[in-house]
Amino acid sequence: MANISDLIESFLIDLFGDESSIYISRTELAQYFNCAPSQINYVLSTRFTLDKGFAVESRRGGGGYVTLVRLNDEDSYINELVCHSIGDKISFQRVCQILDRLQSDGIISQREKEIAKSMTSDKAILSYDKLSKEVVRAGIFKSFLTLLMKSDFGGDD
Repeated sequence: MANISDLIESFLIDLFGDESSIYISRTELAQYFNCAPSQINYVLSTRFTLDKGFAVESRRGGGGYVTLVRLNDEDSYINELVCHSIGDKISFQRVCQILDRLQSDGIISQREKEIAKSMTSDKAILSYDKLSKEVVRAGIFKSFLTLLMKSDFGGDD
């Protein structure tokens, strides 16, 4: 017999159908499965990760509603960057290299590239030592890339 986490995961995957995102209530889901809302949180945080091709958008103050987004195959390069390649820190030079690649592949526009460069520059990150800047930069850049995967951003459409 499957455990409750497996059942919740299967239910949510089935709920997607052909859609790329679903909007759910943690509380209603917990009531449906007769479990604690923390069990829903556990499933969302362990079974619906970027590594597994999903993004979870939580809405604070939204009554416990969450949007689950299924990432498409076109996002695999960005997903690989966020989950594996960037790590805990990144230099500004490496950010620029990745942004150049994203632009040349048509994933982001020139404008988006310049915005990402400005928000990850040494000037924008007020910190005292290089290591701290690289750690902060990695967090900012991962957030930017995750936003690209969760939205219809990117490219010069």
